[in-house]
Amino acid sequence: MSAIVHLWTLQEQISNHLSLVDLVLRSSPIAKGVLLLLSLFSIFSWAIIIRKSRYFKKVSQQTERFLEIFRQRGDLSQIQVYCKEFRESPLTSIFLAGYSEIESQLRRKKNKAIGQDISINVEAVQRALQRAAIAETNRMEKDIAWLASTANASPFIGLFGTVVGIILAFQGLSTTTVTSIQAVAPGIAEALIATAAGIAAAVPAAIFYNHYLNKTKLVISEMDDFSLEFLNLIEYSFVSS
Repeated sequence: MSAIVHLWTLQEQISNHLSLVDLVLRSSPIAKGVLLLLSLFSIFSWAIIIRKSRYFKKVSQQTERFLEIFRQRGDLSQIQVYCKEFRESPLTSIFLAGYSEIESQLRRKKNKAIGQDISINVEAVQRALQRAAIAETNRMEKDIAWLASTANASPFIGLFGTVVGIILAFQGLSTTTVTSIQAVAPGIAEALIATAAGIAAAVPAAIFYNHYLNKTKLVISEMDDFSLEFLNLIEYSFVSS
């Protein structure tokens, strides 16, 4: 019981004399470097999190509106006019890729407009849709890998700072005449800040990485469904029976 009281008293003394800012300022250059590195990881991660949040919100809204127009309008040239309003939706890029391929085939066959009863190479259109889908997938996944790197690396960087800080604390203890917990506690407290900073940087990055990865998978599924719907439309419109 006396040991618990002693530790509690010691904790109060440390908290009274050493604030969090004081611990950071008193830490070693290595610990400060680790904290600076973790701060940069965290800042970049939150910048990506905020930007991706806005991006996926726009994707969701514009995709829903574009699908309504696509299903209401039967004419591809009329749908193409609305594409400028929905630039953030990956379905728009897929539609434009397929539309461009159809126009290219029509020009090669010296047809003036889409809508005539002619045969279209559906496989070529499908390849164009796949290329556009791959490009949109890469755009959605851009910078998400940084969140995974932050989630994986930050705890180890923080642990490195803690280990170095504890080593320095015990080295300082060996040079003093008083060997008590009061002498080593501030150094250990300074060292543990690096671990806390590493966890603080890693947890949000891990959570939002999984969140945006799931969002990406859902959008990829929507792109696959739209591609099939688009192919069905051109088969009804252009492929001769």
